[in-house]
Amino acid sequence: MAIRPQSINDLPQVVYDEHGNKIEVSQLQTTQAREQPQVVYMARPHEPIKPHVSESVKRRHDEAKRLFPYLNLSDGEYVISYVKRHVIGLIEIWAGVFAVVALLTAGIVFVVSTRTTSSLTGESQSWLALVLLGAIVFTFVIGIIATVVYEGNKFFLTNESVTQHIQISLFSKKEQTISLGNIEDASFRQHGLLQTFFNYGSLRLSTEGDETTYRFNFVANPGYQVATLNNAVEAFKNGRPIDPDES
Repeated sequence: MAIRPQSINDLPQVVYDEHGNKIEVSQLQTTQAREQPQVVYMARPHEPIKPHVSESVKRRHDEAKRLFPYLNLSDGEYVISYVKRHVIGLIEIWAGVFAVVALLTAGIVFVVSTRTTSSLTGESQSWLALVLLGAIVFTFVIGIIATVVYEGNKFFLTNESVTQHIQISLFSKKEQTISLGNIEDASFRQHGLLQTFFNYGSLRLSTEGDETTYRFNFVANPGYQVATLNNAVEAFKNGRPIDPDES
C-alpha cells in the first residue's frame, strides 16, 4: 500500500508503491500538482464598459433628454414615438361641461325673469341664483381637472423600451416601463363609427412569461403607432438598428 504523508515537506526521499516500485519525490509532487484544480483569476474593471454610441444616436439621445427631461433614458436611448391622447376626448369633456353650464345658466335666467311672479322671496331668489352661479364655476373647475388628467396620460416608444405615464387623478399617477425584448404582441382596436371616422382607438400590449396586458386608450392613428412599435420590437430582438442612420 502506498505511503501518503500529510505534507510534501514530510515526504522521505524515496517511497514505494504497493507493488514495490520506487516513486521519486519529484514525480509524486508533479502528480499531485496535476491533480490540483487550476484557478484563473481575472481582474474586473471598477466600472462596466459602456457600449459604443454613434454620433447620430448620441444626437437623438440629447434631443430626447431636452424635450422629455422627466424620462429616465439610458445612454444611447432616444424617443422614437411620443403618443398623446386624441383631441376627441377633450371635445367630449368640454361638450359635457358646456351642456351643464347651459342648463345652469338657463336656471339663473329663469330665476331672474320670474322675480316678480315667483312665490319665492327676493332674498331666496338671490341665494338660488348665487348657488347656480357657484355650480357653473364648479363645473368649469371640474372640466379643467378632467383636462389635466386626460392630457397627463402619455405613451413613449424608445429604441429600448415602452413607457406609459398614467394619470389617474389630479394627485395620483403611475408609470409603467416595458423592455422591447419582453413584448410578445402589440395590436390596436377601433370600435364604432366615431372611432373609425376620427381615426382613433386603443393600443394593446402583452408581455412574455405572464398574462399582463397593457392598454392605452384614445390613441390617434393607432394603426401607424402599432406598425412603428412592431418594427421597433423586431429590430430590438434581432439586434438591428431601428433607423438606417444608426448603422
